[in-house]
Amino acid sequence: MDWLDKFFSRIGKKEITIGIIGLGYVGLPTAIGFHDAGFTVWGVDVSKRTVDMVLQGKNPTGDPDVGDIVPAPETERWHITTSAAEAVPHCDVILVTVPTPITHDLKPDLSYVEVAGKNVFQSIQKDSRTIVVLESTVYPGVTAHTWLPIIKELDLEIGIDVEIAYCPERFNPGDAAHGVRQVARVIGCANPEVGQGLVALYSQLTSEDVRYVGKIEVAEAAKVIENVQRDINIALVNELARILPALDVDVEDVLSAAATKWNFHRYTPGVGVGGHCIPVDPYYMIQRAADVGVPAGLITAARAVNRSMPSHVAGVLSDLMWNAGVPANDAKVLLLGWSYKAEVGDPRETPAEPLAQTLMSKGIEVGAWDPHIESTDYPEGVTVIEDINDVQDYDIAVLVTAHKACVDLDWQSLLANMRTPLLYDGRRVLNLSELETMGWKVHAVGKPT
Repeated sequence: MDWLDKFFSRIGKKEITIGIIGLGYVGLPTAIGFHDAGFTVWGVDVSKRTVDMVLQGKNPTGDPDVGDIVPAPETERWHITTSAAEAVPHCDVILVTVPTPITHDLKPDLSYVEVAGKNVFQSIQKDSRTIVVLESTVYPGVTAHTWLPIIKELDLEIGIDVEIAYCPERFNPGDAAHGVRQVARVIGCANPEVGQGLVALYSQLTSEDVRYVGKIEVAEAAKVIENVQRDINIALVNELARILPALDVDVEDVLSAAATKWNFHRYTPGVGVGGHCIPVDPYYMIQRAADVGVPAGLITAARAVNRSMPSHVAGVLSDLMWNAGVPANDAKVLLLGWSYKAEVGDPRETPAEPLAQTLMSKGIEVGAWDPHIESTDYPEGVTVIEDINDVQDYDIAVLVTAHKACVDLDWQSLLANMRTPLLYDGRRVLNLSELETMGWKVHAVGKPT
């Protein structure tokens, strides 16, 4: 029986042990998914707080879908540690799900990928043919360029001691219909035999299609352009949301009309784009294009549009308050929602922060209420509102995140506590006609003032 047949057999018998490096929004659900599928799992995270919470059966992430499914500490096949050196020797396949952020000057930060690689590869045993799979979002070439020098330095041999592959995560926090067990996956690997083995393994994790796509760079590029495409599409509607109101046309009316055509893809404008994917991944592609001397004008322009939306909205809010007679030196803005996405307690790259910072730079007081965010997650200068009923004397309420709690709050009670009855729907999800009937002076992104 050759290696692949043995690997298939061990998958069927659930004899493969899976290691997960990084127990964040992607890693923890992935670890839970493989455990639920019957495999032994070793989870590793450098954060002692994260490890301690998982060992207590608690959810350290802000994703509500993970809250009740963390295995209990005494569960078999479930091992959690801060030490890669402890976990790696037990594992047949190791998935690296560490962050890939950008630096302050908008360059890819691959330090987490490099450090994770070093920690894993230096703990791999000779002749083990341990498969190490990167799931973090990167540009084409990162997996090989970052990890192969480490493997060579440690005198490990590809095909004997270790194999490397890439399988981009497609987990969507807060979306139960597109969790790790419901999304299609693609596998990139220089060795087709290993690629087919990983297809069989990931097919135990997800009910959707899993396919081998050839070289690692194909899978890397597939992931990054998924989010680049979304960024470009969102940038189009955000730009229209700035152009059409100047023509006395509501962008939502236009989009609804255009959507009657069978091949029109409907997107909705907003105060900005947030999270750890769409505002970040385009910069990885921009950097790689620059490395090979090819312009990425469309990607760069789209990112500029979306990055400027919070500043644009801050200007609109300032004008609305000025037109309502609110003194510039005494204006107060209430932000409803702070996290980057509805029903998720994740403030990373949230457009709420640059919106608040721009407003505060104008001397405007900013308060924020988000039932999913801890008070320590807000930046300095923002007034944190723990109870929405405690709101007093704000001049404009701005829906930033479409949490159900924000959309369905008691608008009549909030109106009674406002100093000025201005409302701005930054997500185009509110019933503006109904709110106007209550007495609110309603405005929205992309709506003529």
